[in-house]
Amino acid sequence: MAYHEPVLLKESVEGLNIQPGGIYMDLTLGGGGHTLEVLSKLGKKGRLIAFDQDPDAAVNVPDDPRVTFIQANFRYIRNFLRYYNIDRVDGILADLGISSHQIDEPERGFSFRETARLDMRMVPSGATTAVDVLNRYDRDALLGVFRKYGEIGNAGRLADTVVRFREERPIETVTDLGRALEKLIPAHAPNKYLARVYQALRIEVNHELEALEEMLVQTPAYLKTGGRLVIITYHSLEDRIVKNFMRSGNLEGRVEKDFFGRGLTPWRLVNRKVITPSQEEINRNNRARSAKLRIAERTDHEQGS
Repeated sequence: MAYHEPVLLKESVEGLNIQPGGIYMDLTLGGGGHTLEVLSKLGKKGRLIAFDQDPDAAVNVPDDPRVTFIQANFRYIRNFLRYYNIDRVDGILADLGISSHQIDEPERGFSFRETARLDMRMVPSGATTAVDVLNRYDRDALLGVFRKYGEIGNAGRLADTVVRFREERPIETVTDLGRALEKLIPAHAPNKYLARVYQALRIEVNHELEALEEMLVQTPAYLKTGGRLVIITYHSLEDRIVKNFMRSGNLEGRVEKDFFGRGLTPWRLVNRKVITPSQEEINRNNRARSAKLRIAERTDHEQGS
């Protein structure tokens, strides 16, 4: 059933501290691996709400009456919990980033190792593709995308290069982009550089960080006291947002204090030190190498909810 081996499977599902009769949310169904593991720990009265915006993920929904599948972006959790008359849940899990299936399907255009059109939409019906970004954004907009979402040091030169190249011919495929950037790609770390370029384009196309922020700010209101928020990230931009939110209860990472100087936050950090895959897991599944797992427990403080 599953597309791939789930990253940090044991650690993330244990982090949910599953109660057999509880209600849990898997916000990134993907290949279904985390979902199946959660189900294995739920009793007959347990319930799992699974989200995935990619229609391809629907084939991985377990045939189990305890599962409710929602084909939508996880930024809409409030809408769907209200629709299903669910006030609070016992745990929320999200394995962020691109799925192995999306990388492995060349026509999706997510990988610079494949020859394909630069699509990069996680939802095939989305309005904007990477081709649109590369050929329609002006120089300053491109600079902003590469600098903000790729954290690329020579983002200005990169934007200038894209603009010059597209004056001669459109940038439509992986091959086109490779040719456009060939003089910029450092010989000592070509894959790392290209990975940052592709990351920046993908985040822009799918509005990933905005969706993550919208999802996070909803979680305190829908988690029961003692419920767990479990998030796996794959790059520093995601991880910074999650770390700040779990530390403070807000996206700025600003810890508000009460009259006595005690921190007011809806979270208790379960793991103060970020959890990363073992070398054994990385050897088995190279895509786990950049994963970071953070876990927070909902307290009875209402600040930030």
